Amino acid sequence: MTTPVITLEQLCWRTEGQVRLDIPSLIIHEGERVALIGPNGAGKSSLLRLISGALTPSGGTVTVLQRTLTPENHPRRSLRERRAWAREIGQIFQGLHLVSRLTALDNTLIGALGHVTGWRSWFRIYSATLVKQGQAALQSVGIVQDQDIRVDRLSGGERQKIAIARLLMQHPKLILADEPTAALDPSAAAEVCRLLLHAAQHATLVTVVHNVSLLPLLADRVIGLQHGKIVFDVPIKEVDEHVLHSLYQTRQVSP
Repeated sequence: MTTPVITLEQLCWRTEGQVRLDIPSLIIHEGERVALIGPNGAGKSSLLRLISGALTPSGGTVTVLQRTLTPENHPRRSLRERRAWAREIGQIFQGLHLVSRLTALDNTLIGALGHVTGWRSWFRIYSATLVKQGQAALQSVGIVQDQDIRVDRLSGGERQKIAIARLLMQHPKLILADEPTAALDPSAAAEVCRLLLHAAQHATLVTVVHNVSLLPLLADRVIGLQHGKIVFDVPIKEVDEHVLHSLYQTRQVSP
């Protein structure tokens, strides 16, 4: 059995006085490709943010890469602990968190900041070796020709590719992706899925998936959420139209 990368125990998350997530137990092992699916408001993105450490659990524990967060210790994490956590977890959220005024190459190199020490990290000063690695990462996603262009002048699909190139520079152990193909056409979405899997070849991948037709491209395990609870956790081969219909037929109100 491979090593658990994510372990949730009696996880509860509340906001505005309501329980938004209630997960008694969940384990995701090293190297798995897991998709989170469900209606709007089911808790998919919130679960991803709890795993990343961006949200504080209301109860229970979240253990990620052998670091455990509880409601008590979450706010007291040191800067060193937060940086170590961030260095090992790669994230692609819908906002992408790219720096619009920087070039494609500069944004890609940000992925290496966790491996740059001292004052060099403050001023984003990279060695010639890292710059070459950044160019290679952009080459691998097919946009090295745009390395000197500001990212706010590039298309949505090109920005997604830069975010993936940034992951390649980071070398994370866990990748969390929240609807990484949102607003992309089918061809661009399929290409981004392929590139994301390439970036995750030595990592565990957990993806929030809105377009269920992309599930076979991204996952070997699918977790269905409804009203903040896990209603199924099955291999991709067991996900059929009946399973999907039963998951999405209940209307929900987004938090």
